[in-house]
Amino acid sequence: MSRFRIFLMLAPALVVIVLLFGGGLLMALRQSVGYVPAVGQTELSLEAYRRVFSNPAFGRSLLLTVWIAGVSTAVSTLFALIAALALCRAFRGKRAATFIFQSNLPIPHLVGAIGILFLFSQSGFLARWGHGLGLIHTPADFPALVFDRYGLGIILEYVWKSSVFIGVILLATLQTIGHDYEDVARTLGANTWQRFRFVTLPLIRPGLLAASILVFAFTFGDFEVPLLLGARYPSALPVLAYRLYTDVDLNARPEAMALSVIIAAISAALILTYMKLARRP
Repeated sequence: MSRFRIFLMLAPALVVIVLLFGGGLLMALRQSVGYVPAVGQTELSLEAYRRVFSNPAFGRSLLLTVWIAGVSTAVSTLFALIAALALCRAFRGKRAATFIFQSNLPIPHLVGAIGILFLFSQSGFLARWGHGLGLIHTPADFPALVFDRYGLGIILEYVWKSSVFIGVILLATLQTIGHDYEDVARTLGANTWQRFRFVTLPLIRPGLLAASILVFAFTFGDFEVPLLLGARYPSALPVLAYRLYTDVDLNARPEAMALSVIIAAISAALILTYMKLARRP
């Protein structure tokens, strides 16, 4: 009875998820195999996938997307871990420091991307400030951190935003665990590194894995930040899919949907990987 009650409580949210996400995914899958009646395509085939995989832009976009997601997740996780370990200790001004650390949580990624654009572009505030102080000859001499082929501006925005998300999860985990296990290890002669390596890290590993994989999956499939801060070519996979979807030639629609299905499949594989890693002792 309790399980049935839980199911009833979750039913409204599940219905929304199934209808919106599941319906959209089914429509994308249908169009990716060539069923697009609007342009007279009703014969099912995998031609769209063949064109996607044979397109050199796909390989470059995939490498760029993996690079952005991987570096963003790794750097964000490192910063979040350092911040969480520092904030879980008792010190003067801890409440203010925690508030400042969490202050960007309600800020949307799009707003953060616009802030990065205004600050770090070669026509932005820092470039003009450096030129005004004589540090650089012209604003164009400022390092290309936005619209660059390595996605540095995109990574910067993701790190700024995702570090706090992971840090909040780790901080909550550390506060739940407490200091008892670490105190026992200290009395047994373990040094700081040994206490972290053999006591703290195994205890926070589930939360660390969950948060980092969520961040990787989000940055891998995110659209607005790479669109606003990324180079025209190569572009991230979601941006490439968007450009194919908005192409005036509707015959490119199956390729756009094929890319969307590929992105969803990779995200699902990441979730399955997390579930497998989470079961390990």
